[in-house]
Amino acid sequence: MPVTLLGAAEIRALAADLDVTPTKKLGQNFVVDANTVRRIVHVARVEAGERVVEVGPGLGSLTLAILETGATVTAVEIDHRLAARLPETAAAHDVPDGALTVVDADALRVTDLPGEPTVLVANLPYNVSVPVLLHFLETFPALQRGVVMVQAEVGERLAAAPGSKVYGSPSAKAAWYGRWRLAGTVSRQVFWPVPNVDSVLVAFERDEVPRGTDAARRRTFEIIDAAFGQRRKMLRQSLAGVLGGSAAAASAVLEAADVAPTDRAEQLGIDQFVRIADVA
Repeated sequence: MPVTLLGAAEIRALAADLDVTPTKKLGQNFVVDANTVRRIVHVARVEAGERVVEVGPGLGSLTLAILETGATVTAVEIDHRLAARLPETAAAHDVPDGALTVVDADALRVTDLPGEPTVLVANLPYNVSVPVLLHFLETFPALQRGVVMVQAEVGERLAAAPGSKVYGSPSAKAAWYGRWRLAGTVSRQVFWPVPNVDSVLVAFERDEVPRGTDAARRRTFEIIDAAFGQRRKMLRQSLAGVLGGSAAAASAVLEAADVAPTDRAEQLGIDQFVRIADVA
């Protein structure tokens, strides 16, 4: 039997049965349109036999669309009621035994996933999307690619290039792991409740060769945070605190890294931040 998807009426009935009211605190907006979840899975290029991790499966609409491909899914859900119901929903929609594993936990605290998923697909809560993405990329090196649906403003930041008005700390940190691109917009009308923000799909592919060690990443991220913490200042000023304690000391490090001390944070790509960290 093929896996079947949730319809809008069934999603509302499930929520009522569980006494679940979507909350802004958890950033919950459930997708009620089958075409949209199938589109997300298509953009993610999910194939039969692949191991996928989904963060925040909610009532299971995207989960079932992933499972429809023949992939296996590890779903990480913080809401105990939703986590408990998801296997029952999957069984009712003809998901084969063993295809779905539910992890009842806070995604920001998960450090182990069964089966080493290689693909991340998620409708991420707007309030924690960047921290969750960075945590998963840091913690699970087996993740090679993914597609996430996020608030448009967040997605634009993640995919931004140096020099863009929305380029910032999340852009540079995301680039440490690989390449990011905007992969489409999503109508507000496919959500329940309808959000007051626009959504986009963001796709990423991890670099085949890691940029450096965990220690190198931490040092690079410290420099990124300092640079964007005072983004209007020249780097010799914004980085003084982490590069020797003075503008002169910071300038010496920057020049050794072949970066102009008069540049500002938004002008630097990840490679330049890495060079600064290496010299420092």
